[in-house]
Amino acid sequence: MEWLWLFGIGIVATFIGTLSGSGGLINVPAMILLGLPIHSIISANKFSNMLSSFSSFYVLLRRKELAFKEAMKTGPIALAGGILGGLFASSLSQQSLQLFAGGMLIVALGLSFLKKKKTNYSSRIVPSRALPFVGVIGWYDGTFGPGQATLQMNLFRHVGISYLASIGLTRFNTFLSCTGAVVVYFFSGHLNMMIAIPLAIGSITGAQISVRIADKLTLGQVNWLLRSMTILLIFQVCYSIFTKQF
Repeated sequence: MEWLWLFGIGIVATFIGTLSGSGGLINVPAMILLGLPIHSIISANKFSNMLSSFSSFYVLLRRKELAFKEAMKTGPIALAGGILGGLFASSLSQQSLQLFAGGMLIVALGLSFLKKKKTNYSSRIVPSRALPFVGVIGWYDGTFGPGQATLQMNLFRHVGISYLASIGLTRFNTFLSCTGAVVVYFFSGHLNMMIAIPLAIGSITGAQISVRIADKLTLGQVNWLLRSMTILLIFQVCYSIFTKQF
């Protein structure tokens, strides 16, 4: 029955995560409740995100919602960040990582409320000023991950990228940062395929459902999703810090 729970967790978490980010807020705590080892949880989460994010990115690329040339601007940076994050994770204490995540989420929430000038969120061009932040977010994704999609979505929206292009870029970068982290976790012996495979199948299913309804959401609904999930993540991180639990 465990595989069925993992499949369901993957569907729900990735459906929400693709549309607004923060799928890790759902699947990581849910797998902890199943009593799974934390290193296996993180590595399985990276494995499932690697596959599901590519599947949703590919759909949007075929629909020409974003340009592959623009994705290749950010992709190598995200990959490098994921590798470095995976290597760095073992040297960072749990509380330090949670404090870092909380600070980044507060920044993301602030970005979502800033007024954008002279933009209708229709651009598909990634400005150079966004690239260093892509690297930092990729590093965080390789280190732990929950909230990284929210951070990327807020980043791309803030610089004027359209909603669907933001989803596509976020999913492509997530694919590469998770790929880098998965390689590290695999060679460290933490990747348990009995956990990773059912979670990945559910995640791919959730991703495919979400990208097919994304264009039916209004701008107001998108911003509501982004801000709501960011606030929930901040509360979850603060709760974990104060209770000293994962």
